[in-house]
Amino acid sequence: MRHLLIAVALALATTTSSIAQVNVSIGINVPAYPQLVRVPGYPVYYAPQLDSNYFFYDGMYWVYADDNWYASTWYNGPWELVAPDFVPLFILRVPVRYYRRAPVYFRGWRYDAPPRWGDHWGNTWYSRHRGWDSWNRSAVPSPAPLPVYQRQYSGSRYPRAEQQVTLQTRNYPYAPRDATVRRQYETRQTAMPGNTARPSAARASAQPAGAPPMHTQPARPPSARSSEQSGAPAPRPPPNVERAARPPSNEPRGNAGNGGQHGNRGNAEPRGNGPNNAQHGNVQHGNEQRGRGGPPGQEKKND
Repeated sequence: MRHLLIAVALALATTTSSIAQVNVSIGINVPAYPQLVRVPGYPVYYAPQLDSNYFFYDGMYWVYADDNWYASTWYNGPWELVAPDFVPLFILRVPVRYYRRAPVYFRGWRYDAPPRWGDHWGNTWYSRHRGWDSWNRSAVPSPAPLPVYQRQYSGSRYPRAEQQVTLQTRNYPYAPRDATVRRQYETRQTAMPGNTARPSAARASAQPAGAPPMHTQPARPPSARSSEQSGAPAPRPPPNVERAARPPSNEPRGNAGNGGQHGNRGNAEPRGNGPNNAQHGNVQHGNEQRGRGGPPGQEKKND
């Protein structure tokens, strides 16, 4: 009957979150940062001076109490209940001798070997974790650095849950490498009160506050953009701007009536006998073509 209940609990755990409860009271009070000693040959630390099964692995604290596993990113909680399927294997591999408050059912098990979790949690758990107690002992990962900055927070200075995320981010940049621990870590960070961080926040912080949005191309006047979209040619600048941009000219200028350079555009070609219309005056249509009144020397050639 006991194994059946455990199997049902495991099945429910796999379909829900790996963390069942937050801020669980586990009857453990650690008033100050504990002394942590590495378990020889394992990437795990334990607390020899505490009367509890207290460990540290891959950036998180792990406690085994009342037949349940709990995890936290701070040495005195808040603690979260972790289902057996989601406890990291290196925590489960720690030998029995490093459990400072070993439960009764540990009796008779080898002192220098891991607890027999397959016997305790049943065949359902064991079938999903075959080979959990076998690993390459020459390729054990290095332990995570201890978050010793937490030593300065004890007693009344111990931070509230909503403050812990900020302090952790500021003082402990380590990211878990174990996939199981990483899932616990990210779930806890997101569930903490007051944590409103979003993936876009990092991109938004790249610009100073109040700065205009960045563009990949230089901004153009609205008139130019609207002309491109409609297909119409861009409007020409005002006439006074065009005239101001031209260099002064010494060419003769006709009057408006005779269609000079700045006269009536409908009669742009100058005509007539005015003194300024040299091109179509007496030079081309006058006496030069008939041999009379031409320049000196022209009559001699005609004679």
